[in-house]
Amino acid sequence: MTDWTRRRICCLGGGILMAAAAPHIARGQSRPRVVVIGGGIGGATAARYLADLKTLDVTLIEPKPNHVTCFFSNLYLAGLRSLASLTFGFEALAERHGITVIRNAATAIDATARVVSLQGGSRLAYDRLVLAPGIAFKFGEIDGYDDAAAEVMPHAWNAGPQSDVLRRQLESMEDGGVFAIAAPQNPFRCPPAPYERASLVAYYFKQFKPKSKILILDAKDQFSGQELFQDAWSRHYPGMIEWLPAQFIGKTKGVHVATCSVITESQTFKAAVANVIPPQKAGLIAERAGLTDSTGWCPVDPVTFESTLQPAIHLVGDAIIGGDMPKSAFSANSQAKACAFAIAASLTGSPRFPPHLFNSCYTFLAPDDAFTNAITFAPEGGSIKTVKMFISKVGESAEVRRRMAHQAVGWYSAFTADVFG
Repeated sequence: MTDWTRRRICCLGGGILMAAAAPHIARGQSRPRVVVIGGGIGGATAARYLADLKTLDVTLIEPKPNHVTCFFSNLYLAGLRSLASLTFGFEALAERHGITVIRNAATAIDATARVVSLQGGSRLAYDRLVLAPGIAFKFGEIDGYDDAAAEVMPHAWNAGPQSDVLRRQLESMEDGGVFAIAAPQNPFRCPPAPYERASLVAYYFKQFKPKSKILILDAKDQFSGQELFQDAWSRHYPGMIEWLPAQFIGKTKGVHVATCSVITESQTFKAAVANVIPPQKAGLIAERAGLTDSTGWCPVDPVTFESTLQPAIHLVGDAIIGGDMPKSAFSANSQAKACAFAIAASLTGSPRFPPHLFNSCYTFLAPDDAFTNAITFAPEGGSIKTVKMFISKVGESAEVRRRMAHQAVGWYSAFTADVFG
């Protein structure tokens, strides 16, 4: 797949459809109110594309002053990027796109009255609500692991301070130590990321702590991109990374913080640094608002991304049940654009378009070795199904992989500019 094709995919979900939609929006009407909760990739994209219609009052609610991208944060762990380079504020969304950005936390949703309550007691009425709550952790499924334990055995699955804790631990670890990654069962945010993390930390160890080892304690027997990762581990880091699937060790059932030990169903593994990634579910506000089902995730209409449990509330990103779409940043971006057009059609009478749903991402195996995928999806039978797929193959030349790593940097810049303006 070429650079042009990737850029075209990005635009298809946004600018082209936006240009087609805008002229059909009735003028002179009062402006419907859309509130967006969550300033991550899905929420920021939805807010931007809704605001660019110029016919809606769009408010974005986000308690943090900025967003640190999870994608590319494994490069920070390997010392290949700064955390600042992964951090984006919301100023451009407010100043260039006219979005009202409220730095506060949404605490409750009254779906009947169509009102959002904020920390401190203020309330916001909406005509449509977009919720991009991200993930929450099922701490109760790993004995001894909670917020306090995560400060010692970080998950680093929300980029930012947790990434910094893990980076400092890796830097201070003695050569010859064991770094253990406890990878969760499906579904979870960014399926290739635990294995990219192992690859890039191995790169760091190879430079500075060559006697060290990495153990991946997996709650699964297979993982995304497995052949590509295992091929790269044998080429770049022979003998350094050991993957232990669930069929040998079972899932992680507990931790012992004082000894930095991970306890699986069959063995206990003591580590110098332990990265425990817990099982996941939809963000807590979605659960409290009655937007999740028995799976812990949010069912949505695959065309409009409106909740099937509460009317006038739309959900995008990692929190939803997305059929074949992975829980990735690009998926969230694509869903948010489709959601924005659906809301515009509902509130302003602009044309309705079938959703154009995509996922595209790059995964690093080493600084000059990356692979990529690009997948198109379509609604089918009440779910979202894969239509076409491109993914890198084992055996590609070193030059192809270097080119992928180079393209990844441009992809990141273009993607984050599309989201945060």
